[in-house]
Amino acid sequence: MLKTLKQHIAEARDNHVAIGHFNISDLSALKAIFGAAKDLGVPVIIGVSEGERDFIGVKRAVALVRNLREEYDYPIFINADHTYSFEKIKEAVAAGFDSVIFDGAKLPFEENVRQTKKVVQYVKSKVRGSKSEVLVEGELGYIGSSSKLLDVIPEGAVTSGEALTKPEEAKRFVAETGVHLLAPAVGNLHGMLKNAPNPRLNIPRIKAISEAVKIPLVLHGGSGISDNDFMEAAQNGTSIIHINTEIRIAWREALESALNNNKDEIAPYKILAAAEGAVKAATLSRLKLFSGLQ
Repeated sequence: MLKTLKQHIAEARDNHVAIGHFNISDLSALKAIFGAAKDLGVPVIIGVSEGERDFIGVKRAVALVRNLREEYDYPIFINADHTYSFEKIKEAVAAGFDSVIFDGAKLPFEENVRQTKKVVQYVKSKVRGSKSEVLVEGELGYIGSSSKLLDVIPEGAVTSGEALTKPEEAKRFVAETGVHLLAPAVGNLHGMLKNAPNPRLNIPRIKAISEAVKIPLVLHGGSGISDNDFMEAAQNGTSIIHINTEIRIAWREALESALNNNKDEIAPYKILAAAEGAVKAATLSRLKLFSGLQ
């Protein structure tokens, strides 16, 4: 019998490694990410944001991932990434997601607590007595909201200094909301800067938050972060790492190359094979690092 997502996350935390979380918009990316995880024998989480869910279909996204899990008896899970409303949370829970993220990072602290607690209570009420548990992740600290190439750091995004998530606030947030997972602002940033490296992670802050909250941490905005920072983050309590922009870039560049080099090809599955291969290569590299396999 397969372990649950909660069990895999707990194991990752105990072993000071992290589970890779990769977003998809199409079947080629899903095949690539699953193939990479299966080649390495590590669990993997597929993420779909509100926009990605609208494009793929909420129930269809769950069905695709569940089909792979059941057909191959493999630990692949699906997460409702960056969900901003209670209605969208309800929709994701009803569709059968393994986990949901309520993103109240832009809200004032008290309002973030209030709305996140409401989400946790609702999710627990819907799954009480069932065989499966839906995990709820909360966010504390705004780091931007789009996985794309950036000219500058988005207005209001917190990447350094006193504005980073504070351990004492994180402890209170977790205690009052009851979330299973916490995504803090620790120097990370959604998207990748075009002409400069992304900010460095504040590893001491990650360690302090982890010790304060005593639940697994999630690192959003992983694209563009240095390998060393990833490893130190996993060593200090980060159990899930999100990657999106990097694989979007790999997908697009490979697709553009395939189109330019095969101008007479019109079969989508043949053209998309290049994008699938590029995403798989990028995913393999990240999963090896996160899992401590290189």
